[in-house]
Amino acid sequence: MDGEKLKVAFFDTKPYDRKSFTEQNRDFGLELVFYESRLTAASAAMAEGAQVVCAFVNDELDRAAIDRLVAGGVKLIAMRCAGYNNVDLPAAYGRIEVVRVPAYSPHAVAEYTLALMLCLNRGLNRAYCRVRENNFSINGLLGFDVHGKTIGIVGTGKIGKVFAELLQGFGVRLLAYDLYPDREAAEKLHLEYVPLTTLYRESDVISLHCPLTPENLHLINRESLSQMKDGVMILNTSRGKLIDTAGLIEALKSGKVGSAGLDVYEEETDYFFEDRSDAPIQDDVLARLLTFPNVMITSHQAFFTREAMRNIARVTLQNIVDFTRGELPNGICSQCEGGKCRHCRKKR
Repeated sequence: MDGEKLKVAFFDTKPYDRKSFTEQNRDFGLELVFYESRLTAASAAMAEGAQVVCAFVNDELDRAAIDRLVAGGVKLIAMRCAGYNNVDLPAAYGRIEVVRVPAYSPHAVAEYTLALMLCLNRGLNRAYCRVRENNFSINGLLGFDVHGKTIGIVGTGKIGKVFAELLQGFGVRLLAYDLYPDREAAEKLHLEYVPLTTLYRESDVISLHCPLTPENLHLINRESLSQMKDGVMILNTSRGKLIDTAGLIEALKSGKVGSAGLDVYEEETDYFFEDRSDAPIQDDVLARLLTFPNVMITSHQAFFTREAMRNIARVTLQNIVDFTRGELPNGICSQCEGGKCRHCRKKR
């Protein structure tokens, strides 16, 4: 940049984002500009003068937004997350580069999933609230022994494998499904790769750890739910649109689903990461989900550890510096599918 600092416009930022990126930027010396607004076609004009925009999971990087970024001189979209389903890659292809953080801390998400499973099973969230109100009854808090149960893991990338590793001491049977089975990990972690239908039919707990692609939109739907055991527990710390929420609600009402732990929600954009405590929830589906005592919803926080935030900031800033050098080790393209793109591997 001929001595000029590279300007990076950050969208949808919170105080913790600004803190972690500012701290890590001491080693990179970039010019960072932070905005609270989400990145959309309407707000893309705020990036004028920046060569890079840094976006997050709920920013809307559709064709209209990308057109405006390109027109404004932006050369790189740096996603500070692993997922990129909110980026119109065909619209970006050949016009603007896109990078991401493929692995910031698989332990953060896997450990959170385990905590969600145990908390939901034993009703710890409800027990805590009861005791705070001097209610010491344990009626309605009956759980089950995890030991001896069958747990199905959909997606055995880094997070799925760490989740399987954490479960080793529980004495469970582990079933797995992945488009790209890891046979070496299967032997080490005692994973049994099976078809999805088998995983649905035999699992007591099903945990989702796969990226969102057009092919697995609403992977959990009325049909797949009908194949599952009565009382199955469903965990999702991946992407909200993997689950058809209307179908999940029906299954919760009928008892087909015994409990659900959700750190993501398919229409989370207007709520998650925000304080909405001073207004009623306008999303009727989310409001209905919140009425179930056997549903635990958290606000997309599975990734939120000190280590993950440090890694996200550092890898994102390194991606930007690599871009200036003509290197894109974490680049993605219009042919990417769940991080398994042959085209990208060839480029690297």
